[in-house]
Amino acid sequence: MTKVELIKEIATKCNVSKSVAEQMLSTTLGSITKSLSKGNKVAFIGFGTFSVKKRKARTGRNPQTGKPLKIAAKKVPHFSAGKKLKEAVAK
Repeated sequence: MTKVELIKEIATKCNVSKSVAEQMLSTTLGSITKSLSKGNKVAFIGFGTFSVKKRKARTGRNPQTGKPLKIAAKKVPHFSAGKKLKEAVAK
């Protein structure tokens, strides 16, 4: 499903215009992003939890030359599926 398809689905289910549905989706995604950028978790019971994980610095290899290179430590977004989502996918 693409963002456009999701906006159409929201507009249909909520009986609102596509522009209002787009604002609703953008606000939701913006709020999740803002919370994660502050290092907070965002939990939707039954659906899943968005969180931030820290990756340690490590040594990688340049695939063209084979030479080792340092990969810096960084924070990455992480999603952990909830029980209901896992069960729905498994069916």
